[in-house]
Amino acid sequence: MSTSNLQTFQDQVADLLLRHRSLLDVLSKHGQSEAAVNRAVTKAITECGCLELHAKRQPYETNMDVTQAQQSLESHIHGQLCENCNDVIRAELGKHLFYTSALCNLLDIQLDEVIKQESSKCSTLGIFNLS
Repeated sequence: MSTSNLQTFQDQVADLLLRHRSLLDVLSKHGQSEAAVNRAVTKAITECGCLELHAKRQPYETNMDVTQAQQSLESHIHGQLCENCNDVIRAELGKHLFYTSALCNLLDIQLDEVIKQESSKCSTLGIFNLS
């Protein structure tokens, strides 16, 4: 998303957010939307079955170089989101972005600046960005 699109979205959120203008309301809705994203992903695994989770200990060794670590560490995800689960998760992520933007608005923070700062940090720190 370009800077102008992020700013447009943030402006839309500012115009649309009426009921939950209190910082406490936005914080609780942000947490609720995060939980909804987690629940939607969980349902893709437990109800739909389009994704499977094969979690196990990561085979990381301290003497591995970066390339070896990237090749051996995995996401534990098997399968691919079906169209329905993809739509549901996108919708939940959209709501979460809405409340993230609302939080930025209340705290007078520009979302595009947050993304630029984090991107710069990732570029500078590379794989050492273990936050």
